[in-house]
Amino acid sequence: MAVEQTFDELHFAQQPEIETAIPGPKSKQLLERQRRIDSSAVAYPKVVPIAIEEAKGATVRDVDGNTFLDFFAGIGVLNVGHSNPYVMEAVQEQTEKVAHTIDFPTEARLDLIEALNDIAPGALNDNNRVVFGGPTGSDAIEATIKLATYNTGGDGLIAFRGAYHGGSAGALSLTAGNKYKEDYTPLLPNVRHVPYPYAQAQGIDPEDAADRALANVRELLEDPYSGLANPAGIWVEPIQGEGGIVAPPEGFLPGLKEIAEANDIPLIVDEIQTGFGRTGEWFASDWDDITPDAMPMAKAIGGIGLPLSATMYHEDLDTWDAGGHVGTYRGNAPAMVGGLRAIEFIRQNDLLSHARDLGEYIRDRLRESAEVNEYLVDVRGRGLFVGAEFADSEERTGKELVKAVQEECYERGVLIWSAGRRGNVLRLIPPLVLTRKQATVGMDIICKAIERHAA
Repeated sequence: MAVEQTFDELHFAQQPEIETAIPGPKSKQLLERQRRIDSSAVAYPKVVPIAIEEAKGATVRDVDGNTFLDFFAGIGVLNVGHSNPYVMEAVQEQTEKVAHTIDFPTEARLDLIEALNDIAPGALNDNNRVVFGGPTGSDAIEATIKLATYNTGGDGLIAFRGAYHGGSAGALSLTAGNKYKEDYTPLLPNVRHVPYPYAQAQGIDPEDAADRALANVRELLEDPYSGLANPAGIWVEPIQGEGGIVAPPEGFLPGLKEIAEANDIPLIVDEIQTGFGRTGEWFASDWDDITPDAMPMAKAIGGIGLPLSATMYHEDLDTWDAGGHVGTYRGNAPAMVGGLRAIEFIRQNDLLSHARDLGEYIRDRLRESAEVNEYLVDVRGRGLFVGAEFADSEERTGKELVKAVQEECYERGVLIWSAGRRGNVLRLIPPLVLTRKQATVGMDIICKAIERHAA
């Protein structure tokens, strides 16, 4: 049994402190100012109308002095919490020395690469190379597309329905959601999306869902009349994030790895949202004991939200010449130090075990709600990567139910978000430093909101 961690000193408070209506008067002013001058592409404050002043640990404070419990963590970026002092200390020290180093060797760069090797999944440990490029997850996905096509000579990309891999051209081609891409076609031409084993949506047994999904991939690669002539690789999320926190059935990822090996193409496992302890293991790949051929990383790799991405791949794929993959910000030394310190903090505080224990507590609370709420139809996830799916009621769609729950939660001081193909999944991804007290208070508010709106 892991020692329970409190991390009290990392946060503003152990429970919400709401002083005004949400949004408060100062937030309203900034929201209106943003509306006048910022891009119409701004999305998050249109759903959660607050203006942020500061944040610590698993708490966020707005400009009106309201303190919220953060069950969103910047879309899974802040795994060790906002403004983690152990990480901040090293980041500030590095920033005073040098920040922009392209790909010249620095201790920050090499120490992070070695730390990533130490936590690499499966046989990637001691058999990998790491490349940095642009600062976002989309950039890391683009790197894997280049890596796969360069090594195989193919141009056929296999991805899954429900997938989200990013918003740049190649990453968007792999992303499945039509709402993200329908206005920007044509994208990459030779991309095939096959069904992900989403048993709840398919209404079938999980084992059958996995078997069907694997059969689809196998036929696409091995049927001489599948139409996919020159495959380059398979891209998969080990747990779909935007798709609804969909964890595949046991055997799916190992089966996918076997198919990739049999057809001599790489398996690219997108750990951008699931990495760095989010699921209670260093990477979600660890749950199935598989070795990705390539693994894009971003989000939490920057420690405290600093922009950084990287791609780890098997050393056999390291065939690039100098300049084979580049990016101006591939030497963000403060972010690299931040990533190193975050790995150390997770290890020193046994946050993997903490994430597993607290995640199971959160899912148990949601399952209790599901017993008395017929429209809460599925609770799933691993570690602190939690999804709760809602079905349509007679009066409201599942998406509208989630929106109503979300609104009541932020009014009472808990920030949560949505996911799912139809926006009908409540997504809970708090920092790994969330305390048991905060989890209890937060789930009291969330479950009462579910009871009120989905009963």
